[in-house]
Amino acid sequence: MSDSQNARAASLSHLHSGSLAKGDPLSTPIVMSSVFHLPGDPAGARQYGRFDNPTWEAVEAALAHLEDADAIAFPSGMAAISSVFLALLSGGDRVLLPSDGYYTPRVLLEKHLIRLGIRYDTRPTASFLEGGFAGYRMVLVETPSNPGLDVCDIRAVAEAAHAAGAIVVADNTTMTPYGQRPLDLGVDIVLAADTKAPNGHSDVLFGHVASRNGEMIETIREWRKLAGVIPGPFEAWLVLRGLETLELRFDRMCTSAEIIAARLADHPAIRSVRYPGLAGDPSHALSKTQMLRFGSLIGLTLGSEEQAEAFIDTCPLIEATTSFGGVHTSAERRARWGDDVAEGFVRLSVGCEPTETLWQAIDAALKTA
Repeated sequence: MSDSQNARAASLSHLHSGSLAKGDPLSTPIVMSSVFHLPGDPAGARQYGRFDNPTWEAVEAALAHLEDADAIAFPSGMAAISSVFLALLSGGDRVLLPSDGYYTPRVLLEKHLIRLGIRYDTRPTASFLEGGFAGYRMVLVETPSNPGLDVCDIRAVAEAAHAAGAIVVADNTTMTPYGQRPLDLGVDIVLAADTKAPNGHSDVLFGHVASRNGEMIETIREWRKLAGVIPGPFEAWLVLRGLETLELRFDRMCTSAEIIAARLADHPAIRSVRYPGLAGDPSHALSKTQMLRFGSLIGLTLGSEEQAEAFIDTCPLIEATTSFGGVHTSAERRARWGDDVAEGFVRLSVGCEPTETLWQAIDAALKTA
């Protein structure tokens, strides 16, 4: 990481200490209250739990510190995405989405937002620039895409979409602010499911939106207040705790993934591997220009559905689960959700286990799959 990134990581755990008085708790308290003492004129005071909460504000301050932008917390990644759509789009607007990205935003638009007159189109991430952006009110990129790990040029998309008058949103869930910084590359809004690596312990749903555009941030914040799309204080506290070790965990996960991906690429049981850090990956050259790390997700394809399931089930250091970014290594066969991937494609999320021990378990499971 750069010196500024290191400084940001180092100071994250000390954000709270600057406001402490002698005898105050060093750990940020969890404020479990839906109402606040409010005699007389309510102006300038906390009023109601749907409007604000001190524990939310603490995690938002940490997220804002990492993103170098104003941040708003939400109760899930999809709550963050849907709030951006509903706060900033109107009937007649058209949205462009990645055809190979996380599928739920497409389902949301198809089943519900289309009834409000909001239309959408899709394009593959690898060719996202092709066709231009004329006629779109919003462009959403997810790079690397989930689960295929294709990449698009964030800066080029932002410049071209802005020239066409579109708002540019980046889903940075797979990378975190330590792996990629879309706001620095010109997008208007970055969002993520902090359920994944930022929390890191697979025990909370959470999401956030961040932007350096004050008008957009206030519009989204007002939407959250009026719609009640709010996180719980305990969930906010769990994410705040997770953020304090994110840099350490993400570094371990990415380092292990780089080593394991290279070995998987040479493994006789594997038909193909996708990982932006591999020199032979189609996305490698572009990834080097816009990523700080290559991430902890690896896409690997085995010969069949049966082999893929056997690999996941056999490896004692792999959890069969439909999420990623946790301290434990996890994997799933993504075709079971309808993703446009081979039946034997496995999304492998490398965790924090010792690298060599993890590799030995993976290698053994592949040999018996």
